Amino acid sequence: MKEAESTLPAAMFARVDESDDALFYREPRLVLHIDDATVAALTRYYADVLPRGAHVLDLMSSWVSHLPHELALGDVVGVGMNADELAANPRLTERVVQDLNRDPRLPFAAARFDAVAIAVSVQYLTRPVDVFAEIGRVLKPGGRAIVAMSHRCFPTKAIRAFHTLDASDRIRLVATYFAMAENFDDAAFVDRSPPNADPLWIVTATARRPER
Repeated sequence: MKEAESTLPAAMFARVDESDDALFYREPRLVLHIDDATVAALTRYYADVLPRGAHVLDLMSSWVSHLPHELALGDVVGVGMNADELAANPRLTERVVQDLNRDPRLPFAAARFDAVAIAVSVQYLTRPVDVFAEIGRVLKPGGRAIVAMSHRCFPTKAIRAFHTLDASDRIRLVATYFAMAENFDDAAFVDRSPPNADPLWIVTATARRPER
């Protein structure tokens, strides 16, 4: 894996608020970064691509996972910053409180999950390539990583790149994270933005299968 800081400018990952993230997320925030129509669009996308019985890692999780209620899944593991938010999420079967900016290593065995989802939170990662490499490690070969983005955020905790880049460049940046992690096939972009609602931009990639 290539180190992010060796090829991406460090200034891209600076934030207005560089204080300990645990302080910012100490109090639960039961809010959404996307409106109802866009939530529904994300849920429909998950319904389209997630197989029944899939084991899912909801990374940077909160009080809602946007997964379709009618889809029977296996384990749904949430990793987030606030225990109360995770406890309020009825879709989760396991909950882990972890600051990925402090420690990007995921506490799971290799090839545990069929899918890993990051919903409208990738803009908070300051060590994204390290995190994406871990996503590739915990995915089964051929498993899908799904990064959903929109245009709202907690502005003081979002990295500078998400304030200064336009939408197309943010999408390319996330695709670059996948490429630099070096354990994914080429990333693809899907626009699921509903009309007259918040945008929904999805970057997805599959974990690379071992060469024979």
